[in-house]
Amino acid sequence: MSEKDFKQADLRRADLTEAELTKATLRGANLSGADLTGAYLTEADLRGAKIRGAKIRGANLHKADLTGAYLTEANLSKANLRDTNLAEANLWKANLHKADLLGANLTEANLLEADLRRADLRGANLTEANLHKADLTGAKISAKYKDLIEWVEEDDDE
Repeated sequence: MSEKDFKQADLRRADLTEAELTKATLRGANLSGADLTGAYLTEADLRGAKIRGAKIRGANLHKADLTGAYLTEANLSKANLRDTNLAEANLWKANLHKADLLGANLTEANLLEADLRRADLRGANLTEANLHKADLTGAKISAKYKDLIEWVEEDDDE
């Protein structure tokens, strides 16, 4: 399936466990409820894709483009999201526990109530990201965003 075009495809609830989708075009595809556990999505184009409630645990999305993607309640725990573009992505209640987000672009991403426990966010761009009620316990984060974590923790105490 490498370098395939699945633009606008309806792949809801599809079993794509460990699928080889490197450089695949999945722009605008509907992958809601799909199982992408351990899938290879390196450099894949997932702009605007609907990936609600999908299982993406341990998947490799290195350098993938998920700009504006809908990942609400998706399980991305232990996923490789290094250098991934998640600008304007909706990650409300997403599970990013132990995810590798080193160098990821999360500009204006919605991470409301996201689970970012022990995630690696070093070098990630969090400009204008919504981290309200996100769990950042044990997360690794660049020094320039340390005050952001303190703000999130203070906000949760209210």
